[in-house]
Amino acid sequence: MAEASRWHRGGASKHKLHYRKEVEITTTLQELLLYFIFLINLCILTFGMVNPHMYYLNKVMSSLFLDTSVPGEERTNFKSIRSITDFWKFMEGPLLEGLYWDSWYNNQQLYNLKNSSRIYYENILLGVPRVRQLKVRNNTCKVYSSFQSLMSECYGKYTSANEDVSNFGLQINTEWRYSTSNSNSPWHWGFLGVYRNGGYIFTLSKSKSETKNKFIDLRLNSWITRGTRVIFIDFSLYNANVNLFCIIRLVAEFPATGGILTSWQFYSVKLLRYVSYYDYFIASCEITFCIFLFVFTTQEVKKIKEFKSAYFKSIWNWLELLLLLLLKSTEKYSDFYFLAYWHIYYNNIIAITIFFAWIKIFKFISFNKTMSQLSSTLSRCIKDIVGFAIMFFIIFFAYAQLGFLVFGSQVDDFSTFQNSIFAQFRIVLGDFNFAGIQQANPILGPIYFITFIFFVFFVLLNMFLAIINDTYSEVKADYSIGRRPDFELGKMIKQSYKNVLEKFRLKKAQKDEDKKRKGSEDLAEQARREGFDENEIQKAEQMKKWKERLEKKYYSMEIQDDYQPVTQEEFQELFLYAVELERELHYINLKLNQVVRKVSAL
Repeated sequence: MAEASRWHRGGASKHKLHYRKEVEITTTLQELLLYFIFLINLCILTFGMVNPHMYYLNKVMSSLFLDTSVPGEERTNFKSIRSITDFWKFMEGPLLEGLYWDSWYNNQQLYNLKNSSRIYYENILLGVPRVRQLKVRNNTCKVYSSFQSLMSECYGKYTSANEDVSNFGLQINTEWRYSTSNSNSPWHWGFLGVYRNGGYIFTLSKSKSETKNKFIDLRLNSWITRGTRVIFIDFSLYNANVNLFCIIRLVAEFPATGGILTSWQFYSVKLLRYVSYYDYFIASCEITFCIFLFVFTTQEVKKIKEFKSAYFKSIWNWLELLLLLLLKSTEKYSDFYFLAYWHIYYNNIIAITIFFAWIKIFKFISFNKTMSQLSSTLSRCIKDIVGFAIMFFIIFFAYAQLGFLVFGSQVDDFSTFQNSIFAQFRIVLGDFNFAGIQQANPILGPIYFITFIFFVFFVLLNMFLAIINDTYSEVKADYSIGRRPDFELGKMIKQSYKNVLEKFRLKKAQKDEDKKRKGSEDLAEQARREGFDENEIQKAEQMKKWKERLEKKYYSMEIQDDYQPVTQEEFQELFLYAVELERELHYINLKLNQVVRKVSAL
């Protein structure tokens, strides 16, 4: 009785485990389907925000304002400006000609609008451009005592503490008076510093001739001084053909060493979101995205309440939280830079979000053996990789510091410590300037290069590959002997698919069963005619059924692909089956011996 109760409890526990697995399969499949719908919606939403015309608009505008040369001086354009004289030539030449398009190419009047500018005849200039200067005070640095007789003034590098806010020059208009910032635009991060808003500001006129006279007046009255550290030229365009705004900023930095460093920003953004039917389709995707965001947030809050601190032990839960955190007058200058900056920032956040959204698919890769091996390999060797990374970056940073100190004053790639780090990554990838290193230091240059290539490329990178390769071999060996994840979604999907097929083939299976039963009866009748007694026939039929049941259970194709641990009950059945096989073999052996003796007697 106790034995029967134990067998009953084992069967019930097995049935309960199977039911729990089926529930887990259903839940996972529903979650996977829902996540794929979310991912497709997110892809439509993000790619709907990107327009191929953005690149072409940036390209034509950069070509106009950066590559157009000063008349008579083909080598002087905005990119090649190196002196104050070059800067004023650009302002009075390419910039002026690029901003004011008031007639067609055959000198006919372009538009009826008064004083309008249509750059390339298609892009309307919004408002008027603005020019802004930031300066530093005198005596913001200290002259060495031996040179004070030669140089009494000293203008240091730009910082907010060194900034000059006093009026200068003619002191009559805004370009000579310091103006505080009244916008929320972020500070500008340049080559030589981070620059605040505000400064000495003036706006250009809608008249080309007035603007040119303004530039000449500023040049003659020395608007640019020794204390000047940066000049910003800001303006915005709108192209109605492609519904895009282009926000342009040209920057000229004046380092304390002298000369000029130029940089630029071209932001093509879609600020008018809903114009065409496709835009309204994107709006529906945005609404769907908000619904998904609410559902996923609710799910994660429930999980945190249910699992508490154990929730944060899973890397996939951290990824879920990361995804949820990531989803959160015409006569005046029109400041679109603030809108453009935050629009670009929003696009960047969406780009990072969709990247991690694709990475999260690895959570559902248990249905694929190869991908499961990959994830197992990475998770198993993570400790070895961390240890290797510490050793790698100690050597890597040591070489970066060496390159910065030895070549920093001569080679642009090593001019800063950050540049040295990225230059070494490029060396590993095969992109390097060996001639520049050798010219900067004929002795240490080749030594640095050869030893770096040997230790980092040939030794450390091969060690990294060896760690990955050895771990992958271990994982593959474990999979070959059956140590693989117990829950494989792919097998469950395949089983569900086979169950559906069996339902469609039910009648055919019934016919095959009837045919098989009829065949068994015919064999039994034939055995009776040949003289076998009834006990032997029944015993053979029982043995055949037992054999078919065990073969179906242990030798089916579904089980062959996976390792299944054998329970005590199953082992007992197999043992009894082996004993019966031994008896049958012994019986067959006796029969064969009898036949041999009869044949020998003949």
